[in-house]
Amino acid sequence: MKIAVLSGKGGTGKTTVAASLAASLPACQYIDCDVEEPNGYIFLSPKLTDTVPVYVPIPEVDATKCSGCGSCAQVCQFNALAVVKGQVLVFPEICHHCGACLLACPEGAISETDREIGVIEANADNTFLHGKLKIGEPISIPIIRQLKERLHQELPVVLDCPPGASCAVVQAITGCDYCILVAEPTPFGLHDLQIAVQLVKMLQLPCGVVINKAAPDNKTVQEFCAREGVELLLEIPFSQAIAAAYSRGILPTTAYPDWQDKFRALYHKIEERVQQ
Repeated sequence: MKIAVLSGKGGTGKTTVAASLAASLPACQYIDCDVEEPNGYIFLSPKLTDTVPVYVPIPEVDATKCSGCGSCAQVCQFNALAVVKGQVLVFPEICHHCGACLLACPEGAISETDREIGVIEANADNTFLHGKLKIGEPISIPIIRQLKERLHQELPVVLDCPPGASCAVVQAITGCDYCILVAEPTPFGLHDLQIAVQLVKMLQLPCGVVINKAAPDNKTVQEFCAREGVELLLEIPFSQAIAAAYSRGILPTTAYPDWQDKFRALYHKIEERVQQ
């Protein structure tokens, strides 16, 4: 079973939930798809032994063949190529690696060359993986795609997704069996939860909500879930003790063993929903 943990915004406790769930299971694969700032390793402490670079193809122009016609720049929807005084300029940082310029070039002057945009790191048994996007690189989807190519087929998989509801999130959750939406009971948290719910419903993925930093006097998220017919899976209270432990890199499931039981129960509840 592949479980994606996402939220409409950053800072809601997505990694708290994803890492706690992974740590509570006897065996699972944890994949940190938040490749711009992966932090699951801080809490799960894997021994990373395998580093694989991630490359993307970018256009390379053979000036001896190029006629300067501009067809490549015209077909590029991302303005990654420009023709100035008959010479083609390539801006690799904004290239989306679609290959349209190769097809459009009438002279066959464009080929592709590899460009490293980041790395994938894993432990020896491939039960922990995360990606790291190079600083300044704008496109994370190729790294997430390659992370998902290493999905374990015999273990439960927990995917810690990027924040927001961008293309990177869509790439991470596509093909998953269930989505956990982590929300906080604030106006911003509720607003972005609404966006996340719309996204998973559009992709026709089953989902439920975990409230982090839940307060007894604030029921806005619970009321939203009731209106939208979204199951409320678990509430993690607003707790100074949990926050203090987390600031030291200690998960609630490690600091307070009863939370292990709660997260195991959460997993079994999701398992029942997927099998229905």
